Amino acid sequence: MGAATKRDYYDILGVKKGASDAELKKAFRKLARKYHPDVNPNDKTAEQKFKEMNEAYEILSDTKKKQQYDQFGHAAFDQGFGQQGPGPGHGFEGFTQGADYFRGGGGGGGFEDIFGNIFGNRARPRGPGKGEDTTYSVEVDLEDAIFGRTMQVDLQREAACSTCNGSGSQPGTSRRTCPTCMGAGSIAQGKGFMQMAQPCSTCRGEGTINPSPCRACGGHGVVQKSERINVKIPAGVDNGSKVRVAGMGGPGERGGPSGDVYIITKVRPHGYFERKGDNLYSEANVTVKEAVFGDKIEIPTVDGMVWLTLPPGVQTGQQLKLKGKGVPHFGGGGVGDHYVTIKIVTPTALSERGKELLREVDKMHPSEPRKDITFRGFRKR
Repeated sequence: MGAATKRDYYDILGVKKGASDAELKKAFRKLARKYHPDVNPNDKTAEQKFKEMNEAYEILSDTKKKQQYDQFGHAAFDQGFGQQGPGPGHGFEGFTQGADYFRGGGGGGGFEDIFGNIFGNRARPRGPGKGEDTTYSVEVDLEDAIFGRTMQVDLQREAACSTCNGSGSQPGTSRRTCPTCMGAGSIAQGKGFMQMAQPCSTCRGEGTINPSPCRACGGHGVVQKSERINVKIPAGVDNGSKVRVAGMGGPGERGGPSGDVYIITKVRPHGYFERKGDNLYSEANVTVKEAVFGDKIEIPTVDGMVWLTLPPGVQTGQQLKLKGKGVPHFGGGGVGDHYVTIKIVTPTALSERGKELLREVDKMHPSEPRKDITFRGFRKR
């Protein structure tokens, strides 16, 4: 195709002009899944589209070539155009990465870098790998969250087979180099431009085979295990806090260390305290007399009953702070506070003498608690 009839590279990849590298890569991967020769064997149309999208990505993933294309279009890569030299404007002669690109040796990270495990292409494991981390949720009382506790947790997990010590091979035997790929883990298929490395079907890309699988674990190297462990819940945990238990997760690969278990805590609501972060909140009912004179009242805290001195004339809704009576900071470094909201309880069964005394007090100390109200209501219906 000449420059005048070639499709726009952005249209080929299905992205807008100026798309980011991440957007280009995402579009390229999506098209590859659809038009890859392994998915469409003997489909010439898919093969042509696969070549077309590779040409587009080869240009747009290269910063310099992308700038040239954005400025001059396909003409930037035609023979004899300025000093640019030949390019992909004449078929695939200018696709300089060639087969190396598909084997991971060209620019842009290579074909295998782009696709990862889309088609099962994966590198043979090279060394020990840490096992997977797992999570468990547990509920704790507020008291436990404040002071911490040790609790038992039942785990269902995979553990290394004790018969073969996680190797997957019957005791006295070991894995052998794959005779098909000679340990490479992959087999080269195709010719010329379309040559690609495919995972070895004999060893499934591992590079080794297991001629004598362990009878206890079926060659997997792991078995299911039920285990009860003691977990120390530290002071200060909240909803969603993570407590790490090292080495109790999934088994390691190829002799690697086991993963970890993360205990996710959920704190049960409390009937008296309300928790917000590391602070606690509660209400205290006081009499009119206690509020007027500023008496001492006894209230519950996380450390037991304490005396709280009311400021004379305290009002309903006023908050008083008990410093350091809250929740410890998770991981250390301080303690929250306890805020007490005052609620004045109005007497409801006064005698005639009591009512008379209140009238006398009101006359002696008149007040206008609603004098600051400026809103006068809505208009009449």
